[in-house]
Amino acid sequence: MADLRALFSSNNPSEYDAVEAFTDRQYQWAAVAAALGEHLQHVARPGFDVEDLESPRTNLLMFHGVGGAGKSTLLRKIEAALTAAEDRPAQWGAPAWTQRLLPIRIDLSRSASTGSDYERVLLTIRLALAGHLGRTLPSFDVALRNYWETVHPGEPLEEYIRRTGIAGKVTNLLPGQLQAGAGEIAAALQLPGLVGSAAGQLTSALVDALRARHDRAQALAGAARTAALLEAVPDLESLSYYPHLLAWDLSRLPAKKSVTPVVLLDTFEDTADRHRDLERLLQRLVWLMPNAFFILAGRSRLQWADPALHGQLDWTGPVSWPGLSATRSVPAPRTGTPTGRQHLIGDLSAEDCETHLAQRLTVEDRPLIDADIRAAITTRSHGLPLHLDLAVSRFLEIRRTGRTPVAADFDCSFPALLARTLSDLTAEERHLLRSVALLDAWDLDLATRAAGLTQQAPARRLTERPLIDENPYALWPYHLHRAIRTAVREDTHSEDRWTDTDWHQAATRALAALGEQWTAATTLGPSRLLLVACLRQGLRLARDHRLTDLGWLTAAAHAYTDDSVWEPLTLPTDTTGAPDTPADALAELLTAITRRQHEHRQRTVERLSEVLDSGLLSAELTELALYYRAKAYKDLDQGAAARAGMRQVADAGGRLAPKARRGLANLSRLAGDFPTALAAVPTLGWKGRHHRVLGDIHWSHANTDPAVAAFEAGRAEAEEHGATGERAMMQVRLALALSFADPDRADAELSLAHQLLEGLDQRSNTLLAQVVALIKDAGTGGIIDRARSLNTDITAAGLPFLHRFVELAVAFHHAVRGEDQGLTAAISRLRELTASGDFAYFTDIAHFMGGLPLPGPTTTQWIDSPDAVRTRWQHLVHTRRTRTGR
Repeated sequence: MADLRALFSSNNPSEYDAVEAFTDRQYQWAAVAAALGEHLQHVARPGFDVEDLESPRTNLLMFHGVGGAGKSTLLRKIEAALTAAEDRPAQWGAPAWTQRLLPIRIDLSRSASTGSDYERVLLTIRLALAGHLGRTLPSFDVALRNYWETVHPGEPLEEYIRRTGIAGKVTNLLPGQLQAGAGEIAAALQLPGLVGSAAGQLTSALVDALRARHDRAQALAGAARTAALLEAVPDLESLSYYPHLLAWDLSRLPAKKSVTPVVLLDTFEDTADRHRDLERLLQRLVWLMPNAFFILAGRSRLQWADPALHGQLDWTGPVSWPGLSATRSVPAPRTGTPTGRQHLIGDLSAEDCETHLAQRLTVEDRPLIDADIRAAITTRSHGLPLHLDLAVSRFLEIRRTGRTPVAADFDCSFPALLARTLSDLTAEERHLLRSVALLDAWDLDLATRAAGLTQQAPARRLTERPLIDENPYALWPYHLHRAIRTAVREDTHSEDRWTDTDWHQAATRALAALGEQWTAATTLGPSRLLLVACLRQGLRLARDHRLTDLGWLTAAAHAYTDDSVWEPLTLPTDTTGAPDTPADALAELLTAITRRQHEHRQRTVERLSEVLDSGLLSAELTELALYYRAKAYKDLDQGAAARAGMRQVADAGGRLAPKARRGLANLSRLAGDFPTALAAVPTLGWKGRHHRVLGDIHWSHANTDPAVAAFEAGRAEAEEHGATGERAMMQVRLALALSFADPDRADAELSLAHQLLEGLDQRSNTLLAQVVALIKDAGTGGIIDRARSLNTDITAAGLPFLHRFVELAVAFHHAVRGEDQGLTAAISRLRELTASGDFAYFTDIAHFMGGLPLPGPTTTQWIDSPDAVRTRWQHLVHTRRTRTGR
């Protein structure tokens, strides 16, 4: 079908081809085909009774979705597909049914013709049947004729039909069929004189005949309730029950004339009002015509299965409407078998968006819109068809100015999209919509607090709108459609748009609400998922809206770093250049700490130095930056800088002082001063990770059992505190201590370590686990090649301290195999790697492994005699030689 709006956008209509492109929607068609097939089977069963008014109804299907999701386009395509097979997209496939169908599409929009009145709906259906059947439907027609003459005296039906334009080509068919119906009734009653009489007289005569059980009248209009309906005062209330007569007449058609109406009611949201008056009448239409099938489309899900509507509608609850689930719909998958009778029209996939834009405007069968522009529009649209259509219009507008459109022209939102979204929201819902547009995801409590409201009811109502997506399994289940969220936040046109002050105040409320949720949750125990989610949203709010009071974010930042899990906190749009607000500085601080798992440690030092130099961090956050910069210095073998940073944090006596004291103890150990490191252990406690420090001291002395005991105690303590990151670190070190002495158990512990590391993003410990694998396999083939590959990965990670561990593993391997030359080379490399003094004791250990004398005085201060340490390391080598048959 031609796109008329595009056709009239150029003085040269042959310049390009403009068509209304239609994308797949195969799942929705599958839902129609399945539901319609079930309906046709149901009405064909011998026990089906069109007069049964108590059985549940399954003769309908509901498509709902945000404005611009493509519901109307879908209904038009379904209408065309049901009308003619050649108009059905090939990918939809042929339906299984063979029965004759009559699709009747009715737009209920307030802007359509005379509005969405019930008279118009019923007349449209009857007119469609008139054009298709070419015959009268006696009981309904006599009732309709009587109603019309009573309610519209002096207004001929044909004139009304012509004036409203609801009939198209069949304007004159219905009045003629009503007159023919009068003749049939008069003939059945053997009263030919009534043919031209007033409808009331004919109706009375028919009622009398039905009450007297006149056989021919019964055969012609003998539904059990026909007489009662004809006796009732002909008003709108009575008219709403006349579909029962229409259903009866259709059921009495001969087989050759039999047809199933498929009524497509579009823009169903325009039936909604405070009293549901029109919706109640339309529900009667569906219920009273069980042999017809109805496909509805609107912005909101159909609530007829909700028992709370009892009294507002005639039939409510899940028993009456078993296919209309009371739960909120989710977007349909792109494959699978459709279930239920209520389906959310989801966004188009990126592939469908590309297809739509490529086919919409073409020149000689080639897309008029270039690929880079199509990609930009697709990205910005988030799959919303309305956005695609508005972008096409913008493309044509730019071309009319004589300029060639470029991709940057479409990095925008459209006021029309927002106007469509806001049109049917209350003022309170509009306020809530803008408030939640600040949040990536939310629940009722978070939305209510962010909006500054005291009751959750408005937020609950908003969640029922199709512009709100739901993931019931997420921490916060609701989120605003991304294209609409962008349009709301970029709004500069709507009458009640927010000022910058309004947005700032709302961001302040939202940040406080996030903090309240996290603080309240900590009383029930640590929730890592909630912490990270609150940090991500809170950091972005504080940064984007330049909030100066960071409040709970400082405590949350410390809680985040405490566990060494390192979930990514990268914000949607990273800051560029130096930070210029406290929120910028905090965001960059946490990003640098997290990214060090993926960046060279020198880059970490540079980023943290830049944040510290900005002077924007509070004293507490300054200590955090100093501590992690000192850790990075340690990893870069810059011991003096690392000690200075750790000493500064420890002397400050803040919350990071225990960690800094642990850092100093570790630095003493790295320098070979084991007595000083051991003396610090009793002062460290859990916060200073005392068991980890003690275990590192013991394995370095080849004291396997005490080292294993310390690491096991540290793992248990981490589990007690719910510290998954620390637990993984303890497990890697436990495997390390065992890897020299007990390869079999080390293998089992290493397997557990890999499981615990999964998802924690601890790069240094992941690489250390690979070193452990080398040590436990020492004495076997392939070790040297594996060590070479591992060194390459360590260099790329910017973790040079790990090279010493690799060379220690290689030295152990050569000592086990009795390869003196290889051992000598490994010792030489270790001496170069430890020239700064840190890890110099690794060189001593390598000599001990090979039974070699130390070349000169050593700086290492062991906790017992060097000879005892030498004996234990030589014992581990001899034990491995025995194990490997050497």
